[in-house]
Amino acid sequence: MSAALADIDAGVDALLAQAPYGGDPAQRRCALLQILRDALARAAQSNAQLANYYRSWPIDFRRASELAELPFLPASVFKRDPPLALVEREAITRTLASSATTGQTPSRVVLDAATSRRMSRGIVAIIRDFIGAERRPYLVVDTPASLAGTGEIGARAAAVQGLRSFATEIVCCLKSDATGAVELDIEVLLDFARRHASGQVLVYGFTYLIWQQLVQPLRAKGLRLDLAGAHLLHSGGWKRLQDEAVTRTTFNSGLADVVGCPESSVIDFYGMVENVGVIYPDCREGNKHVPAFGEVILRDPLTLLPVGQGQEGLVQICSALPSSFPGFLVLTEDIGVLVHEDGCPCGRRGTAFRFVKRAPKAEIRGCGNIDTIRARAPAKEGLRA
Repeated sequence: MSAALADIDAGVDALLAQAPYGGDPAQRRCALLQILRDALARAAQSNAQLANYYRSWPIDFRRASELAELPFLPASVFKRDPPLALVEREAITRTLASSATTGQTPSRVVLDAATSRRMSRGIVAIIRDFIGAERRPYLVVDTPASLAGTGEIGARAAAVQGLRSFATEIVCCLKSDATGAVELDIEVLLDFARRHASGQVLVYGFTYLIWQQLVQPLRAKGLRLDLAGAHLLHSGGWKRLQDEAVTRTTFNSGLADVVGCPESSVIDFYGMVENVGVIYPDCREGNKHVPAFGEVILRDPLTLLPVGQGQEGLVQICSALPSSFPGFLVLTEDIGVLVHEDGCPCGRRGTAFRFVKRAPKAEIRGCGNIDTIRARAPAKEGLRA
């Protein structure tokens, strides 16, 4: 292992060892800045296209004094085939693919052993902060197929598998019929509820699956599970519920009612395959928080300059976790609002933001070239959207 790589690993380990939302945010950002400068230098050595791209940036990343000055990539570059990689093919252990709207190309990222370990540690640290460290029965609102697969897996399966370390047992309550259609396995679900009615349980599923395959069928049958000790985590899939006019309030109250737990136990989280190992659950104030091993910057869609508190912007994620692909600094196609740079009433320190919507195509068309940040820096052809 090279000295530079050893320094990166030691720095990431130090951030992962911290309480994810504790400590002084300025010190956290300073440590992250040093790690990301080293990671960019390593990426440039591994990939000539990235090296050319970084050289075109108006600020030399090695002299950057803040995270917002570092060169970021548009999320669209992760849609290329083969996926961008910083390791040799034989070092790749798994490929993760995003869920994509019909007709669209999914994003893909490759994982090596080191990135997989960091991903697991990151997710565990974040989830522990919200629900505690105890292992408990895990109810998956998906089919058993979501637990299988070692090659390329989708976002749903990756999210399901990312919570396995919290499980004493895993039960999937959906099943596929002969045509491949998914439906609720009511006998399996009721058996799980009977066995664990008095204890703590973990429930996870994609948002639309929970609503369409759990909440609605239980309502139709007039059933309630009485799982008062449940923590209900969900992510993704809001777009599919828009036509049904299902709001967050409607979703939370409906899910809590059929499960039999408080609405405060329903936790929505935001994540993406390009930001593997980092998820953003809602705190009790409805804000999403950034852990010590990452950061979020909100950028004006037209100028790409960072916005201030209370303003909306394109979400840029920063992460110390990947080593197998260049997911350190990624400009997404999502719009959020910066709520706090520090000081959320929930007690978690650092950046707090809220997800607002997907950016309209007209707003993000220019971002694929990343040609505005303090100066114009045309992207290299091989990295354009």
